[in-house]
Amino acid sequence: MGRSFTTMPLIIDSHQDIAFNMLNYGRDYTRSALETRRLEIGTTIPDRNGDATAGWPEYQRGKVAVVFATLFVTPAKSRDAEDIVWYSDSESAHRMYRAQVDVYRKLVDQHPDKFRFIASTKELDSVIEHWSKPGTENESHPVGLIYLMEGADGIRSPRELAEWWDLGLRMIGLAWAGTRYCGGTGDPGPLTDEGRKLLSAMAEYNFILDLSHMDEAAAYESLDRYEGPVMATHANCAALMKGSETNRHLPDRVIRGMIERNGVIGVIPLNSFLKVGWNRKTGSRREEVPLDVLIAHIDHICQLAGSANHAAIGSDLDGGFGLQSIPPELDTIADLQIIASKLVTRGYTETDAANILGGNWLRFLRENLPA
Repeated sequence: MGRSFTTMPLIIDSHQDIAFNMLNYGRDYTRSALETRRLEIGTTIPDRNGDATAGWPEYQRGKVAVVFATLFVTPAKSRDAEDIVWYSDSESAHRMYRAQVDVYRKLVDQHPDKFRFIASTKELDSVIEHWSKPGTENESHPVGLIYLMEGADGIRSPRELAEWWDLGLRMIGLAWAGTRYCGGTGDPGPLTDEGRKLLSAMAEYNFILDLSHMDEAAAYESLDRYEGPVMATHANCAALMKGSETNRHLPDRVIRGMIERNGVIGVIPLNSFLKVGWNRKTGSRREEVPLDVLIAHIDHICQLAGSANHAAIGSDLDGGFGLQSIPPELDTIADLQIIASKLVTRGYTETDAANILGGNWLRFLRENLPA
């Protein structure tokens, strides 16, 4: 497993579909993942979304202090038999994203001791201070939630950015599959004229641009064109996925471009993003993909950067997958802490490992969120 830390580092997880799972699967993030698994026995949810790995007790145990909480709905053109809801146009996307905002608001309003919104560095530092205060290691702490729009079809026009900003949105990914703004996963293509206009409008507010699902052509042009901060919340390295037929992984030139822009990349512990051909539905086993494979993706980013300042964690738990589709060392999100000891065993310093688990995102957010 690797060497144990004297003090567990804080984790900032840059991608979780919390509202989607609450609305569509009835998951309650105030309870433990283990309780959710028990309650879902005999339902279709584990087949559709995997066994749960995330819940508030696991956030506490794993020191998951901040989560990028998504606004996400599947577009109709990409839906499959497992999808319960989807949007067909920008109007329905907008309506569904606003419903997810309401879900997050209700979660925070009903459980202010467990969850807090973050839309500024002041709010970020308040959450981090709560977790970092000496002598509170055995106390519970609020988990900070930062809105992340995954697929920008919910933005009906650039004029709406003011509305979304006032709602607390600070991060936007233009694509999931392709959108009217750019090519995306399984739907290649460059930025469209609408996409270029949206980027120009986003820059006026200093929205953070998430390149994760953007097609390479669109991502590379965005690195050159977009004047605001850039990141990839949940993506692995194409160079380590030779033979993969998807455009979902990040080519080295896009990774280098983000590094040059002082961006950060969160890697995903999803087995099909770590081993070409891995597929739960065709009988692939968890044991085929040890956690060391994820460590290799982290290391690849660090080697390209020449430092450990640009790699991070974007778990995407439980975003369409769960326990059955992650490395065997992981049972719940709390076990992401194992990554730190794995990194130290590989030769990284404890400071480097702590930065990869949370410090790099913390620096990035402090640099780019409004005061």
